[in-house]
Parts: sequence; C-alpha cells; structure tokens
Amino acid sequence: MLLAGKTALVTGGGRGIGRAIAERLAQAGARVVVTGRTSAEIDAVAAETGGLALRVDLADRASLGAMLDELEARAVHVDILVNNAGIAESASYDRTDDALFDRAMELNVRAPFALCRALAPAMVKRGFGRVINVASNAGLIGYAYTSAYCASKHALVGLTRSMALELARTPVTVNAVCPGWVATQMADEAMQRIAEKTGRGAADAKKALEAMSPQRRLIEPAEVAHLVLTLTSNEARGIHGQAIPIDGGQVMS
Repeated sequence: MLLAGKTALVTGGGRGIGRAIAERLAQAGARVVVTGRTSAEIDAVAAETGGLALRVDLADRASLGAMLDELEARAVHVDILVNNAGIAESASYDRTDDALFDRAMELNVRAPFALCRALAPAMVKRGFGRVINVASNAGLIGYAYTSAYCASKHALVGLTRSMALELARTPVTVNAVCPGWVATQMADEAMQRIAEKTGRGAADAKKALEAMSPQRRLIEPAEVAHLVLTLTSNEARGIHGQAIPIDGGQVMS
C-alpha cells in the first residue's frame, strides 16, 4: 500500500473533489482525516474510509484553531495536507463588495496558509511531507465575473511556489493542482446560474461549460484524486513548486 502508515488531512472532504481525494488516499492505505462544515457529509466519508471526521469552519479562525488543537490532543501527525476547501462566488468586479472579496481570500488563501504554517514544520522534522493545494485553472488565467475567486486562486498558486522554495531542501514537497470545470455541485450551481441568466436550458448550460475544454467535457473528481495520489508518491518527489492544470488542455503551459 503506497500510503500505509501515513495520515492525510483533506479539507472540504465531504463532497465532490474532496470526497474523491479522501477515498483515493484511503484506498492507497492512508488514514484520512476529513474536515468540513457539514457533519453528516464528513461523517459518511469517515465511516466509508475508516478515518476521522472533524467539523470545522475554515473561514472562522477560532474554529480552525480549535481543529488544530484537537489534532494535537489526539496525537494526529499529518503527513499529507490537501487544502481542498474553497468557495466560488461570482459577480462583476463593480458588484464585488469587500465582504465577498474577504470571504474568498479567507477561505481560499488564508486558511490553507494557516494549515501549512501549523503542519508543515512537523513534516520536515519527521522526514516526509506532501502539501497539495487544490487551486484552479482560474489561478493560472482569468475568468470574467469572478475577480475575487481568480485573485484568491492566483494567490494560492503564489503561496505554493513561495513555500516550495523555502522547503526545497527538505523532504516536503508543495504543489498545486489546478482543475478546470469538474463534475461537482459547484459546476451544477454554475450551470443553474447560466440557465437563469440566459434563459437557456440545463443541457445548453452544461454544454457552455464543456465547451471551455478542448476535450469538450467536464473533468471527473476521480481524475483530480488520481493526480493528488500521484503527487504523494516517493517517485514524485521531484515534482515541486508546480501548478498543474487538469482541464482537458484548456490551459497550456
């Protein structure tokens, strides 16, 4: 088992990409700590994977701190940190108020940074660590009507690259995976917004998202999970400080 004896913390692990990642890492032998705001969702994933569920609101700094305290109290040593939790709200730039912008930066950037700051030093001391930030191809290009989201995902990619330089001579790697549109609840909500604003049906709204990819399809959560698992392997230790698109060729480096 690739990850036997390793513990992985997956934020936002109750649904979508996070759930797929938690399941895949557990299949590879990891003990998975699943975090999220919805107890029923994370409890279900923990039961399925034989892991631990910890309820936390990462946008609430006190809640995040309490979760870190609980990890310490339970003597949970995290070897793999997957910063997956995030939000994607849309609005034109002139209707993006401070509250919306702050929500995006708090959850999509500051919370991953706080978890990296808290957990990565111990990985260095133990001699193994993987930090994988689930960003977006919106962190590599721009999208209209998502200025706060794009800014936050660009910031997460920047954080990844900066940390990678600081940790380059340690046994810890830091990378970002950058999905395009993935077949999750977030995509469903985007399709609903498109349908409402344009008057088109759900099928046409889905085609609009699929058309952004040269493959003319949405990425499946299992594909993102496979990439995350690959980055945890010893053979991937030379992949460091990278922001890897997984979007059917929409973004070409």
